[in-house]
Amino acid sequence: MDEKLRIIISGGGTGGHIFPAVSIANAIKVKHPDADILFVGALGRMEMQRVPAAGYKIVGLPICGFDRKNLLRNFAVLLKIWKSQRMAKKIIRDFRPMAAVGVGGYASGPTLNECAKHGVPCLIQEQNSYAGVTNKILAKKVQRICVAYDGMERFFPADKILKTGNPVRQQLLDTKLTRAEALRSFGLDEGKKTVLIVGGSLGARTMNESVLQHLDDIKASGVQFIWQTGKYYNASINERLKGRNDLPMLKVTDFIADMGAAYRAADLVISRAGASSISEFCLIGKPVILVPSPNVAEDHQTKNAMALVEKDAALYVKDADAPAEVIGLAVGTVNDDARLAALAANIKKLALPDSADIIADEVVRLARK
Repeated sequence: MDEKLRIIISGGGTGGHIFPAVSIANAIKVKHPDADILFVGALGRMEMQRVPAAGYKIVGLPICGFDRKNLLRNFAVLLKIWKSQRMAKKIIRDFRPMAAVGVGGYASGPTLNECAKHGVPCLIQEQNSYAGVTNKILAKKVQRICVAYDGMERFFPADKILKTGNPVRQQLLDTKLTRAEALRSFGLDEGKKTVLIVGGSLGARTMNESVLQHLDDIKASGVQFIWQTGKYYNASINERLKGRNDLPMLKVTDFIADMGAAYRAADLVISRAGASSISEFCLIGKPVILVPSPNVAEDHQTKNAMALVEKDAALYVKDADAPAEVIGLAVGTVNDDARLAALAANIKKLALPDSADIIADEVVRLARK
């Protein structure tokens, strides 16, 4: 009888790392319900809440990134790295994993380093078209590297690469709502074109300013908007919208719990260019205007976006230009049915379905090996 699987999954920091990690865990559980899965994250980061909410145990390491502005603070960072490596060693000794998965983010470095030292087979999943620092360092020590884009041989040994795509939140694909039902759930008109604006769970200043500077244009457009402001910005935005009772076409919310409904309601999305979001748009065939965040390592969101733009699978607006341009472009595009259809068809061609299942099979293969 096969020994019960014990798998470590490590990483996080953003939803773009956490959603794929949980999707991989869920896929392993479907295939092997008795598998024991332990997450290892970074204390104070969002995985410490999101992973338990998904039903999995997580252990936090006191690790953080280097401070490039104040080099003196990095003495404390080095101490945290040392502590995290010692903790990772104890976690591995106690849990005895049969395989380890790294999804990027601070915690995956010390965890997979220690796993590799102890002979535990490792797999990393790189979501972006430009590899992250942690994954580039780990690449020599792992057995398999799962990627979502072509050309990743620039960063990783070609013989270790498997193009799987990025696992996405399954509920987005499973939603049974019709477009009319989804629009009604937001209190919007079934007969009007709809644009969804999202800047991530915390929001994005650029996206929000793009709306606030064009409220009168939105009012006159004949288009309705679902606007996720992000929790960080919501109070100040509501303050600025006081007295504007003439905007029933603008549905303002700090956070959208059911993104499946939001995507189903929308004819067009305005979004950052995170790898997980792009994978979702590909799988559901949703036309999108991408506004890459400039505040990410190696400007990787622009590289993610351009991989789609070059195939006429998405539109692109530079962050600095968005407040002036993106609402006008959205209104013009959402009213052009032929353009919407072409964008939807082209982005759908880039979809890589069953990513979580394929990665789960690779993890189990490594564990059994």
